[in-house]
Amino acid sequence: MKILILSSLLSLACGVFGADAIWLSSLDMAKVTQGWGVAQPDQSVTQTPLSVGGLKFAHGVGTHAESRIYVELNGGTEMFSALCGVDDNAKTAGSPVIFRIYADGTLLWQSPGMKKGDQAVAVRLPLRGVKLLTLLAHSADGAIDFCHADWLTAQFTVTGETPRTVFAPREEAVILTPKPSPKPRINGPKIFGARPGSPFLYKIPATGEKPLRYGASGLPKSLRVDETTGIISGTVAKAGDYWVTLKVSNKLGTDRAKFKIACGQTLALTPHMGWNSWYVWEGHVTDQIMRAAADAMVSSGMADHGYMYVNIDDCWPVKRGSDDASLGGEPRDARGRINSNRRFPDMKALTDYIHAKGLKAGIYTSPGPTTCAGFTAAWEHEALDAQRYAEWGFDFLKHDWCSYGNIAKGGTVADFRKPYDLMGRLLKEQKRDIVLNLCQYGMGNVWEWGKSTGGHSWRTAGDLGSSFEGIGAGLFRDGFDVYAREGLHRFGGPGGWNDPDYLLLGYLSNWKGGTAMTPLTPNEQYTHVSLWCLVAAPLIFSGDITRMDDFTLSLLTNDEVIDVDQDTLGRPGRRVSKDGDLEVWSRDLADGSKAVGLFNRGEMTATVTAPWTALGFRGKHQVRDLWRQQEMGVFTESYKAAVPRHGVVLVKVR
Repeated sequence: MKILILSSLLSLACGVFGADAIWLSSLDMAKVTQGWGVAQPDQSVTQTPLSVGGLKFAHGVGTHAESRIYVELNGGTEMFSALCGVDDNAKTAGSPVIFRIYADGTLLWQSPGMKKGDQAVAVRLPLRGVKLLTLLAHSADGAIDFCHADWLTAQFTVTGETPRTVFAPREEAVILTPKPSPKPRINGPKIFGARPGSPFLYKIPATGEKPLRYGASGLPKSLRVDETTGIISGTVAKAGDYWVTLKVSNKLGTDRAKFKIACGQTLALTPHMGWNSWYVWEGHVTDQIMRAAADAMVSSGMADHGYMYVNIDDCWPVKRGSDDASLGGEPRDARGRINSNRRFPDMKALTDYIHAKGLKAGIYTSPGPTTCAGFTAAWEHEALDAQRYAEWGFDFLKHDWCSYGNIAKGGTVADFRKPYDLMGRLLKEQKRDIVLNLCQYGMGNVWEWGKSTGGHSWRTAGDLGSSFEGIGAGLFRDGFDVYAREGLHRFGGPGGWNDPDYLLLGYLSNWKGGTAMTPLTPNEQYTHVSLWCLVAAPLIFSGDITRMDDFTLSLLTNDEVIDVDQDTLGRPGRRVSKDGDLEVWSRDLADGSKAVGLFNRGEMTATVTAPWTALGFRGKHQVRDLWRQQEMGVFTESYKAAVPRHGVVLVKVR
């Protein structure tokens, strides 16, 4: 292979007298962000010699999509030149990579989609007067595996200030959600499903100056409401629809709301809302952590906005052979019933603690012999485990594929659904309502059959937080692309919901033994929550619930935004228009209006237009900004707004 060393050639080619030639690879690569690995100067992202299309290169920067390099030029650079391509050392040909170059927010150049083996493409751009250059490499279809993107022989021709890499432009975390009124307001879903004879538990979610007094008229005789806590409990013996009027009062007034208790065989009539331990505590979860999470769900006010599930993820059972005494022990008792490890000394006491707050408790297992983290799972003990979860008092089960992949090797839909058919049937046999979450990462188009197994939600793709640095790429890949590409709006609805994974906000595990604030920018966080509500996804927060800042809490507790997610029509939204990086998503609501998201997936602020024709509207319509909870006025033919990089404007059109 040839070795291309082009420093002298490129300097001459620039043709600028007295200019300096500066390699991109000589700048600080620590400021580069990307979806996997670390940007490498003068070698590929896997630290091998740079090679594209069979040619080797001495200079360049090896990155991995999605990668962003921000270079501050301050008007002192005359020219930028480079070759772009996918490195030959990628193990396999991944998705096509597109390279883009922006100058002060304007797109100057874009490559075609490139794959491993393609010859590098050349770019040479005049940059006189440009202050900020942005170099992007991203996947053409959203999947980033083996997208080893190289900027080869990348060089600046400089007559003034030396270029320097900088971190992404900082965004201020602006709180858009208004503070709740001191007057009482009933929040949360307008409908709740339960089965006849099962223990019933529902805490009326309401805001307002404390103390609040709660009431409910029209309740079945077997249910009662606690006037001081708002907890409705008891059992409903007979199937049917019960229309209840909820009432909340304080010294400033009273609020009433119609509420339907649908007693039948269908649970999860609106998407579940709650908290899960995994993305902050992973393998360190304990009984004390779960109790603290339940305390925080109430003290933070999240329970006042409809959040109710407090869910343990992996690492609560015994881990056979562990040298950690708190995890080891007998995985099952003499009757074959699963045991919790010593970090969870009394599961029934834990669920009682959670239930006493009006909240519901969730647990986790796998259909295989072990969980993802190697703890005891349900294989060949499914019936005993389902009974155990019900006896302990759990209300939610996350059933994670994990080691079952070593058992089901056929790869057919029948293989994929078999363990979920079994667990779904077993849970229905319990005298307790247990919501079933199918966590199998979208295999076999689970959205087409997940509900028929007894599942109430199903993961549509891989883990959004499979790497801390890749959360943003996962959001824009698995949230937008998987959902739109597969037409998932056709499958979700009351009793069964598409689940694109948890809300990764606030403090999260950095997968290095500590925690860090989410890598999502403030605008990306607004996008995250808005998209989840538009597609009717479960709202399960998985950051540190015990130390939320005001911004994180404001994202989770905007009642007008939550009302979109919890809308009783239960019809998930879909993408109705796309113009490059600019997208409009729409969701039909029960009152005849539509929730509309104007999204900008691009790198710079842009105007996004939602035409009435795309929404099925004509004439004049009222628009309300849901995050700001403000009326925007009456508009004819369309609504447009300036949307920041990776941001959203979420409105209701009626």
